[in-house]
Amino acid sequence: MPEARPPAGHLLELRRVSKRYGTAAAEVHALREVDLSLEAGTLVAVMGPSGSGKSTLLTIAGSLEAPSGGEVLVEGRALSSMSRNAKAALRRRTIGFVFQDYNLLPGLSAAENVSLPLELDGVPARRARAVGMESLERLGLAARAAHFPDELSGGERQRVAIARAVVGERRLLLADEPSGALDSENGQAVMRLLLDACARGVGALVVTHDEHLASFAHRVVRLKDGRVESESVLSHAKDAS
Repeated sequence: MPEARPPAGHLLELRRVSKRYGTAAAEVHALREVDLSLEAGTLVAVMGPSGSGKSTLLTIAGSLEAPSGGEVLVEGRALSSMSRNAKAALRRRTIGFVFQDYNLLPGLSAAENVSLPLELDGVPARRARAVGMESLERLGLAARAAHFPDELSGGERQRVAIARAVVGERRLLLADEPSGALDSENGQAVMRLLLDACARGVGALVVTHDEHLASFAHRVVRLKDGRVESESVLSHAKDAS
């Protein structure tokens, strides 16, 4: 477990969140009154079978999709009260996303991929590149900064994606099967990097199907048929070192 963790504070709260698709005659319940909280400095793993609502939970938590019922709060702010532009600004400044397929732009170098969110938010290019390099250096990628995604290994690409997700002041990290395309060694390395980010005050919500990788988390939430089936606190999460 990280040696030091910042004081607890809710970065993310889902209060009785439900999500329904389709019409009344053919309605699908992706989520059913889910309660979940994520504190600063904490890594929470979300597990469950296919169709249990894991990915839907992430898209709603990240303001990419609105719930059918319930409320989502990020840093104490209710998403339902925010405009579309305000939600877009929240995603640029506060929320970082990590995906299984990396989602890096092939025509940009590693450094350019990492600094892009800052530039889109109006940070001058030179300052954005400097902050992006700091993020890459923390993940041991300074020597690969000028390389393009197709010149990097899978593990390196995922590290670039993590650097981009936590660049600047972003404090909430949402990861959907971030180790799914990696071998076991690189998968464990990714989880240790996420734990390291949590030690700096980031809160991470990570969807994974791998029980071993979930053991790196501070808490494990299990979904089934759109409901929280169980939640457990791991007293001895894997060491981040």
